[in-house]
Amino acid sequence: MRADAPDHLTAAGWAALDAYGIRTIIDLRNDDELHPDLAPRPEAVTTVHLPLDGVEDREFWDHWEPRPPPLFYGPFLERFPERVAGVIAAIANAAPGGVLVHCVGGRDRTGLITLLLLALAGVEAEAIAADHAVSDERVATVYAQRSIEADVDLTPLLAREGTSTREVLVSTLASLDVESLLRGGGLTEDELVAVRARLLGP
Repeated sequence: MRADAPDHLTAAGWAALDAYGIRTIIDLRNDDELHPDLAPRPEAVTTVHLPLDGVEDREFWDHWEPRPPPLFYGPFLERFPERVAGVIAAIANAAPGGVLVHCVGGRDRTGLITLLLLALAGVEAEAIAADHAVSDERVATVYAQRSIEADVDLTPLLAREGTSTREVLVSTLASLDVESLLRGGGLTEDELVAVRARLLGP
């Protein structure tokens, strides 16, 4: 599953997540984005914190931060293959049960990881782009609830760049060898098999 940050869940919300079968949560947020949970997490749920951004690499982010995601997806994968491979490895090695991946809003960093997972599962690029677009329906509510000042509608920002989210994602996937990328980032063959098994079944 992918989601926005679950720290606002109530006790009833955590109970529902537990009943749904989630046993591992992978948190992609940076340290300064973490907040205390509103209610305790179930003991059966393990949280793995793997900040994805690599914010310390200012040469990269000084160039890409002013520009809207997902324009940075391709360059990010080239720059930080070990970070995305680490997240995929954590999914592959998670305990039996469901895995939830999240950042703050559930669209950008989470969307990048979901793109890789769906590509590994053999999903076509157009369907991956359509799946990514579903997050737009939720992210505006999430940002409003959390008083986050950020661009919710990326359409006009990307239009100024002469493109769209769909075009960027399809283009990124067309030039991407996901398996080679992840192997280069340190993912093992056993982990590739394991993550595919989680996605597709034995």
